[in-house]
Amino acid sequence: MNFSQLAKIMGGEILQMVENRKIESLLIDSRKAVISESALFFALQGPRHDGHQFVETLYRQGIRQFVVQKWEGTLRDFPDANIIIVPNSLRAMQALVAKHRAQFGIPVIAVTGSNGKTVVKEWLHEALSKRWVVCSSPKSYNSQVGVPLSVWALNERHQIGLFEAGISQAGEMQRLQVIIQPTLGIFTNIGSAHAAGFESQEQKVREKLMLFQEVEALVYCKDHQLIDKQVKSFLKDSKLLAWSTEHQAPYRYKIVGKEKGQTIVKVNEQDLLFLPFVDEASLENTFHILTVLQFLEYSMEDIQRIVKQFKAPSMRLELKRGVQENYIIDDTYNNDLLGLEMALDFLVQQNQRPVKRVILSDIAQSGMSEEELYQQVNRLLSDRRITHFVGIGSQISAYQSAFQGIEATFFPDTESFLRSLEHQIPWQEELILVKGARHFGFEQVVRELEAKVHGTRLELSLDAMAENLNFYRSLLKPKTKLMVMVKAFAYGSGNLEVAQLLQYHRVDYLGVAFPDEGVELRKNGIHLPIMVMNCHEDTFEALVRYQLEPEIFGFGQLKAFGEFLRANGKQSSIHLKIDSGMHRLGFMPSEIPALIEQLKNYPELKVKGIFSHLSGADEAQFNDFSHEQARRFQEAVSLLKAELNIDPLCHLCNSAGIVRFPEYHFDMVRLGIGLHGVEVTGKYDQALKVPARLKTFISQIKEIPAGETVGYSRKGKVEATKKIATIAIGYADGFQRAFGNGRVKVKINGQRVPIIGNVCMDMCMVDVTGIAAKEGDEVILFDDQKSLLALSEAAGTIPYEVLTLISNRVKRVYFHE
Repeated sequence: MNFSQLAKIMGGEILQMVENRKIESLLIDSRKAVISESALFFALQGPRHDGHQFVETLYRQGIRQFVVQKWEGTLRDFPDANIIIVPNSLRAMQALVAKHRAQFGIPVIAVTGSNGKTVVKEWLHEALSKRWVVCSSPKSYNSQVGVPLSVWALNERHQIGLFEAGISQAGEMQRLQVIIQPTLGIFTNIGSAHAAGFESQEQKVREKLMLFQEVEALVYCKDHQLIDKQVKSFLKDSKLLAWSTEHQAPYRYKIVGKEKGQTIVKVNEQDLLFLPFVDEASLENTFHILTVLQFLEYSMEDIQRIVKQFKAPSMRLELKRGVQENYIIDDTYNNDLLGLEMALDFLVQQNQRPVKRVILSDIAQSGMSEEELYQQVNRLLSDRRITHFVGIGSQISAYQSAFQGIEATFFPDTESFLRSLEHQIPWQEELILVKGARHFGFEQVVRELEAKVHGTRLELSLDAMAENLNFYRSLLKPKTKLMVMVKAFAYGSGNLEVAQLLQYHRVDYLGVAFPDEGVELRKNGIHLPIMVMNCHEDTFEALVRYQLEPEIFGFGQLKAFGEFLRANGKQSSIHLKIDSGMHRLGFMPSEIPALIEQLKNYPELKVKGIFSHLSGADEAQFNDFSHEQARRFQEAVSLLKAELNIDPLCHLCNSAGIVRFPEYHFDMVRLGIGLHGVEVTGKYDQALKVPARLKTFISQIKEIPAGETVGYSRKGKVEATKKIATIAIGYADGFQRAFGNGRVKVKINGQRVPIIGNVCMDMCMVDVTGIAAKEGDEVILFDDQKSLLALSEAAGTIPYEVLTLISNRVKRVYFHE
């Protein structure tokens, strides 16, 4: 497709066409832009973002084709650009991809529902790709933006399409149907997700069914009565591929038994299948796939071979600390070109280490010749300036010549690669993406490369943090800047990793407690302005060298820093701290005149900001005092600005203040605990997600007879025979002694069980009597706001303390879904 064709397809107008270029790739995020003259950037506009702000930046970088819905620039500043203006950029992209989809007459399967659609899609892709070249949605790309980006990947080599679709409100599915144009549908189930966008469950089912208005057949579970009723009124009986475990249906699955982690199922009263799991969700997902495969005339023998390999797919990229000061990005479930592009984009977003390396397995069923395939892989690496590469597999090794301009090594299989690592990991201070098809067993590679710490782990969702960040941004006026505090190891979450996320999402400032925290960020690629709350004379050189902006809170400190700068011929930005009533640090209102005189003596000090801190912003009972603090602060600011002729950034509100005092947002606000999903005022707690999930595992299970005790000081008394599990976490990990003796419950296999006895330094014990539990099972200490609050209340403290006390020896794993 060429640029000249776009205006008619999109219902837009060409503002400028310099050259009728091809359209090969679609861009919506300037941060992920791979520079190419055949790329087309859509300036999407929403309540919290505006892509038009980045058109000029992208043009300077080399992008030459744009779709906009407003134009305020001067065309002569874009002499080589092709530009189309449309009423709505998102609708324009959807129209373009719908036109692209219409070029292909292949079967296309669409999956929707409330739960399980991504798992069904991934497992079905695994099954279909053994016969056909499949174009499939990467991970959970099922939104108004994700669907067109997925379908755009369709090309003449594909033999079948497989896409999932999700909606959050009425009217959305009709647009996705036009893009996907499915010939076969799967409706997984219906639940409460996104309920706010619909008048009723019935309406939500009807809206989702719009995806299937033109399908030849629809797979669904007859046991979901609401779906069954709506489907029958929507499609002819001849198009319905209903399955059931309870009723008569074209496809019948009867559960015969469950043993040794597998379920025995009789299919259509004839054949037995052995499924490799026992949980209800996995069984329902598999029954959808069994129905599709039978409809596509797979033999029962082939179906058995396929389903016995099903495992829970990883829907996320995980960022882990590695040995030799490396970072590892774990993406080891599958391997295709579109998934590789996503993983590479995530890799280039990270700046913790200067060298980026990719470890990649053979790519199967691409529909391309092997030579063309690996030339394309090399282009993807080169476009993203990846300089180091490891190829594993007989196929990729046979095409070493395709990898030009990159330091590349090759191994015929995973075992030979692992043997090369037996004595020492050869790489230091690198970011390493590990991506491979599941049968290559790359989880062994990850285990070899990641730092060896004990199995307790704090999992942190980068997506949840980003959602929380965007929620607080939505409360601000357009010109109000945002500082995010990453002090105290970013509230236990990892200051460097969180700072990378915040820099990617273009916050305005970071705040740290001490200079060494700021120095670490600077050394690892963080270039945002950084305010330092506590500094003394020994750290002045580091402040200047790394362009850190200190908080100045006292006369002695001000004079010492001013003299240091003067003696070294330097200048520095500073933030003045006003004590408006917190009485922790800062200049008292009565000291402002003396402060002004001293600042006049040190022109080397450039006042970048003036701020104070509300001491009771989270509680309504202190509203009058909060207003009084704001009044004192404003008076001090007015005097300083007038006497010094400055225009600094003024900031007063913390996370609670952002919510409760919008009139005091001033030039900037400071976000802290809110980023981590805790809304201390309680007003918007449902709008936030706790990104952190603290997990460990069961080390041992034993039966303790009545009359015995468990743990130190014999605090855990056993009144009747109990089954006791020892779990691998203790107060040295930050799991406090106050949590012991029944005050806290943890979750094992979906059930909550109490701590018994005192918490030990490295472990504690739980009562698992009456529940299904075995050694090695996962234990969840907290995974949402409710469970985090339960821990803090049990210890008589606040969530801040629970999070910040989690020890550094607990492995942090960051994931992006």
